[in-house]
Amino acid sequence: MSKRRVFDIDFEAEPTPAISTVGETRRGPMASAISENAAALTERQSAEADIRAENDRLAHEYVALKKDGAIVARVALTDIHTTKLIRDRAASRDPELAELKASIQAVGLSNPIHVEDIGGGYELIQGFRRLSAYQELYQDTRDPMYAQIPATLQASGVQLDHLYRRMVDENLVRRDISFAEMAQLALSYSKRSDTTAARDAVDILFASAGRQKRSYIRHFAHLLQVLGRDLMHAEAIPRALGLKVVKAIESNPKLVTQIAAVLRAHPKRDASEELGILSASLAGPKRAAAPVSAKSSAKTTLKLNRPEGQARCTATDGRFEVQLDRNFGAIDQRKLEAAVRSFLDQLAD
Repeated sequence: MSKRRVFDIDFEAEPTPAISTVGETRRGPMASAISENAAALTERQSAEADIRAENDRLAHEYVALKKDGAIVARVALTDIHTTKLIRDRAASRDPELAELKASIQAVGLSNPIHVEDIGGGYELIQGFRRLSAYQELYQDTRDPMYAQIPATLQASGVQLDHLYRRMVDENLVRRDISFAEMAQLALSYSKRSDTTAARDAVDILFASAGRQKRSYIRHFAHLLQVLGRDLMHAEAIPRALGLKVVKAIESNPKLVTQIAAVLRAHPKRDASEELGILSASLAGPKRAAAPVSAKSSAKTTLKLNRPEGQARCTATDGRFEVQLDRNFGAIDQRKLEAAVRSFLDQLAD
């Protein structure tokens, strides 16, 4: 009987599978992918929610800033209207506009205009002269940079008295604004509001001014009401002369017709001649009806926009003053003498 030979065969031990604990379920590849996608979706939704919240916050902040007129943008000239507020500017050519245009070309516009968003366009609140300068610069040059003007945006729906107050506040910053210009603003507001008398309009618009100043403005408002159509240079009327004329008119109402007739008889008069007519009217009808020449008491005021600021020039009998934010005493004497000599040569007959 044959014997069987026994061989020992060694097999490589296989890894023992992990044994899960009670309650655990082994996750397959599909489940892991679904779980990862769900986590990514949740994270993306959270990020989108944060973005929407931030956009809402920025939108509310933008609306608040726009309501306060703190948003600056470039606005097309063709989108700006100037009909809502009646200006204190005369319809005649502004002699300072050329200087303002030169300043804008040299150093740009340092102070944006202010407009109200009316939907499909903008209504001008502040900056009539700046807008006029840009309009003329674009007409003259056709440069696209002047087709749009920097402007602060005011949200729509602001009450009329608030808009006029904004315009008044801007004008009050000008130290050279005349009582006639302030009175014209009050009359304009009174006309647009329909229910507000001129004297009440002065109190509303110039509430921050002193009582005496408001009284002066009311007197000039009366002067413009009775002679405004015939006055060509009301902004040049000094406070003292204007108050005297109003007092004389209140004492003798017929004086209005006499003064108006003399003014109409001199249609090409300058500011000095107009002041002469008003001064002569205080001396009686005979002098008021006489041909008027420049009076020694007349005063001419010029306002020139310069790159270094606004120069205010006052000319009276034997005196010419220039007020400008500059130290003229620091200028070399020879240069100053040459400038004065050139100035006087230009005035020589």
